[in-house]
Amino acid sequence: MWLYTSCIFKFDISEFTPFLFMLRPQNNLNQFISLEEFQIKPNVEVNQFQDIYGNFYQRLVAPPGKFKIECSTKVIIKDNSINSFGKEFVDIHNLPHDVLLYLLPSRYCESDCFNQMATQITQGLPLGYEQVLAITNWIRNNISFENNSSDTQVTAIEVNNRKYGVCRDLAHLAIALCRSISIPSRIVVGYLYELEPMDLHAWFEVYIGDGWYRFDATQDINKEGYVVIAHGRDAADVAVYTQFGSTLFPSSQKIKVKKIN
Repeated sequence: MWLYTSCIFKFDISEFTPFLFMLRPQNNLNQFISLEEFQIKPNVEVNQFQDIYGNFYQRLVAPPGKFKIECSTKVIIKDNSINSFGKEFVDIHNLPHDVLLYLLPSRYCESDCFNQMATQITQGLPLGYEQVLAITNWIRNNISFENNSSDTQVTAIEVNNRKYGVCRDLAHLAIALCRSISIPSRIVVGYLYELEPMDLHAWFEVYIGDGWYRFDATQDINKEGYVVIAHGRDAADVAVYTQFGSTLFPSSQKIKVKKIN
């Protein structure tokens, strides 16, 4: 599937403000970027680097006044969710070194508190894919997805207690449950074709069988059209923009994803 993606942020800035942006989609085996445009107004120096997860950061200092940043891409993607069917649990001693990090509790995913709950949800199931699918379905049936229901970051424990959240919150709970039964899991942020209402989206991936595979408690399991921008332990690692200094929110933002014939 060929997709065009676009993300535009506009800010009204009162003083020189250091920013970290994470707007460039990844270029990997599951998605190939054929064309990319990156625009900033007014024009300022931008430095780029990769973090420990392989995500692309754009680092800059925005001047006072109106500031606009836009990243658009043409990307071809292949689906990796259906291919996860039947993938088996990987014993910890056989996991790659760089995957072990995703077994540990993190700021928004307190996996050390969810073992009993995850064990009950997955009781009697084959290890691996079937467990993750059961966790995904349990969240879909027991935690209400409510768009724009969370202005602040909440942890997996808080999501489980209040029984509702946005896509990021449901992903955090799924991650905590999976990690608690020794299935490596990470959050992913990016674009989703035909998402309603259109916005940036969050889901999760687990390491089973021979690699990372996608699951999403807010969408049909066979849905296609995901474009990855970044992944990490939880939302603290995948913020698409971070400013330093006084709290600053975009004056407007526009996300677009369309299919290219």
